[in-house]
Amino acid sequence: MITEKRTMRDALIEGIYHRMSSDPSLMFLTADFGSPKLDLIRADYKDRFINVGIAEQNLVNVAAGLALEGFTVYAYAIAPFLVMRAYEQIRNNLALLSHSHQINVNLIGVGGGLSYDVSGPTHHSIEDIGIMRTLPNMTVFSPSDWVLAGRFIERTIAVKTPKYLRFDGKPLPNIYDPAAPINLDKGFFTLAEGAEVCIISTGYMTHTALRAVETLSKIGIRAGLIDVFLIKPLPDRAFYDALKGYRHVVTLEEAFVGKGGLDTLVAGLLRGNNADTRMTGMGFGDSYIFSMGGRDRLHELNGIGEKNIVDHIRGLLRANV
Repeated sequence: MITEKRTMRDALIEGIYHRMSSDPSLMFLTADFGSPKLDLIRADYKDRFINVGIAEQNLVNVAAGLALEGFTVYAYAIAPFLVMRAYEQIRNNLALLSHSHQINVNLIGVGGGLSYDVSGPTHHSIEDIGIMRTLPNMTVFSPSDWVLAGRFIERTIAVKTPKYLRFDGKPLPNIYDPAAPINLDKGFFTLAEGAEVCIISTGYMTHTALRAVETLSKIGIRAGLIDVFLIKPLPDRAFYDALKGYRHVVTLEEAFVGKGGLDTLVAGLLRGNNADTRMTGMGFGDSYIFSMGGRDRLHELNGIGEKNIVDHIRGLLRANV
């Protein structure tokens, strides 16, 4: 398989652009946030493109109003400002209102995790998985590459409920084959089969996990790897069946540990099935990240770099607990 670096947002926006010619119900909104592919929509579909300015709360309000008129709406902004500045509007105008109305608003949050690494903690988005998955009726999509992001466009149109698309801000190589079928409804994909231990990751951390699995294989440890891209809804039975053969599972995410993210999801599933599987959550502690440096450096400083993962798994197996 040939790999290519692309941004998730460009893969999705390009797909939306091509669909707009045949589907007049598609509407794109932005909070003064651009991209090369978005320039095509702005130029060719002026009547279905709105820049609301740096006003994320208004972005959600306008999106909700258009959705109530029957449009499929894409609302595009920087992730931490979209989901936290406008959380009340997302809760009331999307999640709550969708109990009684058809609201097809797709929130595209760019900059999940530490995508904006050098911009500091105001631009880090490490709370979003936890706070968005608490909302009823809200789909939470956390892809690991641009192939998954591009494939999700069909679901954004077909599923008439609010969705949060958590996109990385940097160009990343594809993990999935652009020509191969992917079952998005399943919500996860097993990238490597393991023996005793399995890493469960989401988003950017799946790239780190792949490197860790390769390093572990060189020292004789066969670790499994499951990429979770549909945080909510995630089919419990199929996911548990993929986990239940492992003695240890290690969750890996750019999010606070124990605050409602991927680790909480997996822990709840294991507890609900009375599983003997031991789980460790790897993510950020109860502190914002003020250290300076690139993303990999920040991961190392906070215990979720490749070496940290490898050392942790080696320790688990040595302890044989």
